[in-house]
Amino acid sequence: MGLASALTTALTGLTAAETTIDVVGNNLANANTVGFKASSASFATQFLQTLALGAMPTADSGGTNPRQIGLGTMVADITPNFNQGTIEVSSNPTDIAIQGDGFFIVEGQQNERLYTRNGIFKLNSQNQLITITGNRVLGYGIDKNFQVQETDLQPITIPIGSEAVAKATENVYLEGTLSPTGDIATTASRIQTPILGDGRYSRPEDRLTPGYSPEPNVSSVIPNSQSVGGGLVSGTTYEYRIVFAHGQYIPGPPQPPPAMSEGMYSSIISATVGAGDDALELTNLPTDPTGKYDYIRIYRRTAGDTDFKYVDEIPMGTTTYLDTKADGTLGPVMNTTLLSGNFTYYVAFEKDGRISRPGPISDPINILNGRVILSNIPTGNPAEWNNRYIYRYSPTDTQYHLVAIVNGVTDPNVVLTDSMSDAQLLTQPVLDMDGPKIIPSTKLVDVLRRDGSTYEHVFQEGILEFSGIKGGRTLDKKQLTITSSTTVQDLIDFMVQAMGIQVPTDDPSNPIPKSPPPDPPAEPQTSPGGLVSVDGRIILTGNNGKDNAIDIGMSGMLLRFPDGVTTTVNLPWTTIQQAVGESAVTDFLVYDSLGIPIRVRLTAVLEARDSTKTVYRWFADSPDNDPISGADISVGTGLIYFDGEGNFISATNNKISIERRHVSARSPLEFALDFSKISGLAAKNSTLMVSRQDGSAPGVLTSFIIGEDGLIRGVFSNGVTRDLGQIRLARFANPAGLVQRGQNLYAEGVNSGLPVLGNPGEQGIGTLVAGAVELSNTDIGGSLIDLILASSMYRGNTRVISTVQQMLDELLSLRR
Repeated sequence: MGLASALTTALTGLTAAETTIDVVGNNLANANTVGFKASSASFATQFLQTLALGAMPTADSGGTNPRQIGLGTMVADITPNFNQGTIEVSSNPTDIAIQGDGFFIVEGQQNERLYTRNGIFKLNSQNQLITITGNRVLGYGIDKNFQVQETDLQPITIPIGSEAVAKATENVYLEGTLSPTGDIATTASRIQTPILGDGRYSRPEDRLTPGYSPEPNVSSVIPNSQSVGGGLVSGTTYEYRIVFAHGQYIPGPPQPPPAMSEGMYSSIISATVGAGDDALELTNLPTDPTGKYDYIRIYRRTAGDTDFKYVDEIPMGTTTYLDTKADGTLGPVMNTTLLSGNFTYYVAFEKDGRISRPGPISDPINILNGRVILSNIPTGNPAEWNNRYIYRYSPTDTQYHLVAIVNGVTDPNVVLTDSMSDAQLLTQPVLDMDGPKIIPSTKLVDVLRRDGSTYEHVFQEGILEFSGIKGGRTLDKKQLTITSSTTVQDLIDFMVQAMGIQVPTDDPSNPIPKSPPPDPPAEPQTSPGGLVSVDGRIILTGNNGKDNAIDIGMSGMLLRFPDGVTTTVNLPWTTIQQAVGESAVTDFLVYDSLGIPIRVRLTAVLEARDSTKTVYRWFADSPDNDPISGADISVGTGLIYFDGEGNFISATNNKISIERRHVSARSPLEFALDFSKISGLAAKNSTLMVSRQDGSAPGVLTSFIIGEDGLIRGVFSNGVTRDLGQIRLARFANPAGLVQRGQNLYAEGVNSGLPVLGNPGEQGIGTLVAGAVELSNTDIGGSLIDLILASSMYRGNTRVISTVQQMLDELLSLRR
């Protein structure tokens, strides 16, 4: 058995040598494989043949040791060496080396998790980070806001050239000089419209007819002396005048006859009371040839007297009248006023002190020493109006004055005769050609503007396109939809918002100053904003300071109709007060979260100064402000303080807030103003400018950086950086227990322990070196020595076999 066992023992030695050569050969073959870990073979004795167990010492013997013969060797272990390999810089930014303990986690077939130290990565067509063998590298992804989602592992994606990102502005840095000299901004500009009327109230549609009041023809009148017990004095000569009249004399003497009731008076009829008589009879009395008078009034005086006095009234058509009245019973003196001139008339309606716009002007009438009969007086709606007012032109002041009031508005047969003198006319109320004025609740479609004696509707239903002027710069166009219910107040609010006029309540802590009104002051101060004056004008008051001066040009208000036709709104604006105050202005761009550029205008005005400080107020406007409703472009205001040496001290507010309600960007866009670089020293002109802001327009991903902690940061073309993902590593308690799968991949083994996942640099896991690879840790020199030793071992064992063979040959030769 001894020689046979020697053969098998030598055979195990050969096998061990072969194994060593296999392991060393594999190490040398992967000497240039990135991330490769060299292995070493370890051996142990196999079985032993025990010849004697040995004996313990006794009194007679010192003891003997066991006698055992080994039966060869066996491979006890092939252990990978996970010592750190050399880190070498590469030219590929996706290459990553692990410095220290840990493995990259990659995705195998059927979503199996595998592990590797080979950090040669690249991007596939889906922009996923993969190994050179096509396994996807796993880690944490990001959400739509570029926040790392530390939940499940997923393939890491780096979307070069396809992903876009923008950065919302957070800070704006200003420079310039705000001089303490110049006028303090105490006065704002004020603009106003012409007087505007309220078209919801009707007016006369027709014109009255003026005519010549006929003089009664008394040439055929025959006076007769009578004795009937009357009150006339015998032998006295009396003179008569006949007057045609409208309506009955009520209430009668001693009250004067109703105004505007008497026409032109006749020539004098002279008659003497005969001896013994006491009355005079007038026969063949005239009748009205026009048919517009219904009574005859008779006036009388004693020859030689001046005034004719009222005698009596008889119905039109009566041809004979008997005068028996004594002088003491006569009534009021006859009105002898005669008119001369070229006259025109207006008619207006009235109710409770409200007077309508006048109707069409009458035809002119040129009269000389006569009276004017007024007929065809237009009628109106009794539910809306109570009375009719008639106005006559006065050449003295070129205005129309009230000449008569007609009670009721429904009788078309009312006839009046104008006999009011020019002197008396001047004492009567003047016609307001504009009629009832607009008030804040007036509907825009009812707003009227007068041009001479014609009226036009200023607004109609449609889209009002409005662009005001502020600080000499035309503002962006804003739109107001005008419907049948849109009011004047709606228009005022819209224009105040569209022009960025800020009211005191916009800064509760430091209310925006008011402005004194133009001379003579109607009130101590006027708040910025808009109002309707008592005379029906829309008045807009801006904020103090020259660069806050407001205006509206001729083309500043356009009305677009549903059919696409656009017309200019005929509403001129005039300046009634100029703005005063040192100021400076600057325009700049900021960006919202979608990278949309937003225009901002910043205006600073000198608000106050004293012996210790200078105070400027800033106003911010943005035509791109997009609130839920309305057209407000004002986005902020506050105070800036400078000390006596021109140094910036503080600001009461440095935030601008811009609404972005109708786009998907974050709303509001809020950013801070940095005033620290602005000087408060004296200068000829104040200046203001923006040196920089930290927002950006949309940019695409152009490159990325992988940090030691495995965080992937993308760099976009606009300079913005964002997180793109997080590389995770795995650490094992016994990495030698991992099962090698080839292609530099390892799988969990029964003796490797569970993977401990973490970010690089945490929980004992190594860090990452981007743009580098970990070389193979194969020791070529040592491996060559191992090959020499293995080959010597192999030759030695072959010698054992050849020796045993010789011994067996010698044994077999004994027979011969």
